[in-house]
Amino acid sequence: MEALQNHYYRLLHATKTTHFRYLYKQIRWHNRLVAIVGARGTGKTTLMLQHIKATFPDKSKALYASLDNIWFSQNTLLDLAEKFHAYGGTHLFLDEVHKYPNWSIEVKNVYDSFPDLHVVFTGSSMLKIYSSEGDLSRRAISYSLAGLSFREFLLFENKLEVIPLALEEILTDHVEFASEITAEIKILPEFKRYLKHGYYPFYKEDIASYPMRLQNAINIILENDLPAVEHVEYLSVQKIKKMLMVVASMVPFTPNIVNLSSEIETGRNAIVKYLDYLQKAGLILSLSSPKKNMGSMSKPDKIYLNNSNLLYALSDSSVNAGTLRETFFANQLSVNHAVNTAMQGDFTVDKKYVFEVGGKGKGFKQIRDIKDSYVATDDIEIGYGCKIPLWLFGMTY
Repeated sequence: MEALQNHYYRLLHATKTTHFRYLYKQIRWHNRLVAIVGARGTGKTTLMLQHIKATFPDKSKALYASLDNIWFSQNTLLDLAEKFHAYGGTHLFLDEVHKYPNWSIEVKNVYDSFPDLHVVFTGSSMLKIYSSEGDLSRRAISYSLAGLSFREFLLFENKLEVIPLALEEILTDHVEFASEITAEIKILPEFKRYLKHGYYPFYKEDIASYPMRLQNAINIILENDLPAVEHVEYLSVQKIKKMLMVVASMVPFTPNIVNLSSEIETGRNAIVKYLDYLQKAGLILSLSSPKKNMGSMSKPDKIYLNNSNLLYALSDSSVNAGTLRETFFANQLSVNHAVNTAMQGDFTVDKKYVFEVGGKGKGFKQIRDIKDSYVATDDIEIGYGCKIPLWLFGMTY
């Protein structure tokens, strides 16, 4: 266990507590079993280490361990809990649990065997917390961590600090909010930078290599995380990769299952299942009509890449401006709201609001007679009436 402790202290020393993610204050850290899931690269590890650094005067009371560490090739999670608890440890922070065989059963055993031990664990966004073999539904409180919002990007860049805005506040008071923000900062250049490299926190390490590192992260998701969680075989992984590239070249993509089956050389059920995997992995956003109940075997009405950074990382040519705008809008609002396709306009939000997304010249022609309809407009600092700056929707979390 000494090797794990040394690794823990090295990581803790390197962790900065300058800025905390939006989720940090929402987590009820005092609960005995807390799960944090999210796409690879969104900052789950940092979140745990920051909590330890900011909360524990005696760092030996806590221990961070990644369950893909070689130490676990000859030791079990229960072994770790027993040794840690015997030396007075109170809080165990476990990373990458999806890499550990039968993780849910052992987490449950630790929870049941050590009533005074608190456990926080992280895993892939594909993780089935509530349908796993070890029944954690009555034990774990689960949180999902999204990538950086535009608001957080500005905070991490030390450009601007503002509290998150509720969607209703933006709709009613957007002129006031936009005026206050643009009086402090040139917002549009920052917005363009965010769209290219601001969604995953690891952009801070090196912007020049960011697209390549993002492509590597995608490969790890598909080649390592997906097989670990869903037990997908190598041939299926290759087909899922091909599907992702097909979607990336055509977004916003209206899936034709017959054509897609022919392209990927697999059956309908497999195609729908693969799309579900990509959605859960945080690589695509699958949207449907608000009247349609989406299940794991339902065909979505429209598909986007999950976020604008993926558009740049996976595109072989220049990124379409319209696709970029719509991807940003759907990505940011889907964190706290239900985003669906719309009969008229581009999106329906919370089955109430209708949005058309476009450039500076976009008008209300398509949504003129629809109640609670708005235009999210790119390339403007301040809007008017029901015309709202697109960037402002990045302030919701």
